[in-house]
Amino acid sequence: MPSLVPLDVWDFLVEPVESGRCFGGGLVQNKAAVPEQPPRDPLLQLVSLQKASGCWLLDPALAAALGKTNEEVEKSKPEKASSEVWATILALIWLHGFKMEAKDEWLLAMKAASWLRGQNAPCVSECVDAGNVLLGCSVKKEALGL
Repeated sequence: MPSLVPLDVWDFLVEPVESGRCFGGGLVQNKAAVPEQPPRDPLLQLVSLQKASGCWLLDPALAAALGKTNEEVEKSKPEKASSEVWATILALIWLHGFKMEAKDEWLLAMKAASWLRGQNAPCVSECVDAGNVLLGCSVKKEALGL
């Protein structure tokens, strides 16, 4: 008989004892009933992380979307770069290096480049070079619209 209970709810665990009575029950997650989540598309992850201003924040979610650990991303940040400038340049390099086929949908890249130009960051070239090394790309600063 099919269950009428949704598959992602907590099931009540009841264990029989020798006396035939039930005891102990507690809430446990029915692991077999919870479907595994398919991996999210990194492009969608990146899009969802962009702030309204056009920048990205340097955090573990961005590192994961870029296929890196937070430690790798933090260690590679040029000393003079702000976290937001570094994160935004990494996102742009990743888009140009790995998602060129989706360029028609890149309003977010134009917004990010505009935000970066408004920051007047003195270390953009250094960030582009370090970002290319970290991500294994060879994207030119000019290609990023900077």
